[in-house]
Amino acid sequence: MFAPAEAARYVDEAHRTRAPYQNLPEAIAPKTVAEAYAAQAALCELWTPRFGPIAGLKIATTTRVMQQLMGIDHPCMGTIFAARLYASPAIIAKSDFVNVRVECELAVRLGRDLPKAAAPYTRESMRAAITHVMAAFELIEDRFADYKSSKALSLIADNAWNGGIVIGPARPLAAGLGLDGIHGVLKSNGKEAGAGKTDDPLGALAWLANQAVASDRPMTAGMVVITGSVIPTVDIAVGERLDFTLDGIGETSLTAA
Repeated sequence: MFAPAEAARYVDEAHRTRAPYQNLPEAIAPKTVAEAYAAQAALCELWTPRFGPIAGLKIATTTRVMQQLMGIDHPCMGTIFAARLYASPAIIAKSDFVNVRVECELAVRLGRDLPKAAAPYTRESMRAAITHVMAAFELIEDRFADYKSSKALSLIADNAWNGGIVIGPARPLAAGLGLDGIHGVLKSNGKEAGAGKTDDPLGALAWLANQAVASDRPMTAGMVVITGSVIPTVDIAVGERLDFTLDGIGETSLTAA
């Protein structure tokens, strides 16, 4: 029988000892998506005293390319803790991570709880739940994982590799602002380093809200939720400053020390 607490202790110990990422050993690994999220919930119980209450959720592996790489056909949910929610401009110490990488995202703040409902959440119901939008970085703690051999269920149990987020100033969601196809630009030390567009963030949010309910961890008012990377994941060097701007939304800034 699967033991979520045992899987969570394995992940916690791997982080504590700064071990390179490995899939969970077969004997204690989750065999289903539900078991993987149970392991993540058990990990949250271990980490909440250390990192504070749950402040939001993330969505990972939203692109078909990443899903094919990991042998799945769905995104993955991860948890954001209060102590890992940083305000822009932020300075992070690379030594606090085993191997930190950075993704550029649209973040939203929820204005109401999203409990189990009579029908699944949709793009339309998710838009009605959003009060504010902002540009964000996600800090990916992949611990030098080999992405091709990483298993999705172990990724979920390992909190989808979330090491925190850096959010820019929040802007109220204007009634006429469409969230799909917003252009974003990443700069490294003032020079353009990448560009992209948001891709169905409301659809991603609806999936996340439904998965959160299915995992008995529904999203609540005030949570910050990131909706998937606009630009391919990048590395950050000591002394490097990254600035990410989303048209009509704002900017977030991050420097590595």
